[in-house]
Amino acid sequence: MIEAEGLTKFYGSLAAIRDVTFRVEQGEVVGFLGPNGAGKSTAMRILTCFMPPTAGSARIDGLDCFENSLQVRRKVGYLPENNPLYSDLTVRRFLVFAAEAKGIGNRRIKSELARVIEMCGLNKVADRIIGHLSKGYRQRVGLAQALLNNPSVLILDEPTIGLDPAQIVEIRRLIQDLREQHTILLSSHILPEVAQICQRVMIINNGRIVATDSPANLTSQLQKSSQIIVQVSSGSEQLASVLHCQPGVQKVIRDEKAPGRLLIETDRSRDLRPEIARSVQAQSLDLLELRLVDLSLEDIFMQLVTEEPAQEEELA
Repeated sequence: MIEAEGLTKFYGSLAAIRDVTFRVEQGEVVGFLGPNGAGKSTAMRILTCFMPPTAGSARIDGLDCFENSLQVRRKVGYLPENNPLYSDLTVRRFLVFAAEAKGIGNRRIKSELARVIEMCGLNKVADRIIGHLSKGYRQRVGLAQALLNNPSVLILDEPTIGLDPAQIVEIRRLIQDLREQHTILLSSHILPEVAQICQRVMIINNGRIVATDSPANLTSQLQKSSQIIVQVSSGSEQLASVLHCQPGVQKVIRDEKAPGRLLIETDRSRDLRPEIARSVQAQSLDLLELRLVDLSLEDIFMQLVTEEPAQEEELA
């Protein structure tokens, strides 16, 4: 449904993205992650026909984003990072304007407005001036305009930026409801959000894709050791000494903020939790917690974006 092949974009002598290639299949929800300036917004602007690439190609549903710009725009709903709204219009009037701009005929505008207003939970504020709405409702208005004409592809650039926690949960639920009917490419700095919503993630750094897979598969590939958290009521120093000598244990770290808690790094080839539990019992200690810790998406992200420059230097 979404295809990018060898996408490169220069701003003067600065390369925003270089040789970016990826696919998003129909019905997929894919998270697009990267630090500020990594090239996420540039790639999204090319896919939404906002600007052409310097080199490479981009296609939506088989249509070239440069050669078939008008047809592509009819298939794409776009919410930019800086949500462009007319703050002096009511929600309803703005959506009428957006529908007219998208070429929706007069006979369909009323039903389309009713559909997106209901879908985005805007019924209570449909006749209020946009400038008087909360940031959460303004994001809903932005999503509503993206959904006009029921596009098959949604490209959402930082849809929860600047929202408070309650508003983030509201927008997240809305996006989760949309994923059954649309192919979605989602950019976000909130990594737990991406892990909850997206089936697959692409991580971009320094203008290049450095990883693409499901969060679970990335964890499996990048996690070099297992981590186990153990907490006892007392005697953690004694336990740390015993565990440090245990076969398969690579490192034992005491948590200074949580008395009695240890973080144990172990060989991934086998699960040492039963042996650790027996060691606790042998020391006559009260076991409060024993659990395996997986890498989070945030851990994966930080590992990739901090290691990548070093890898590039080695290749150079």
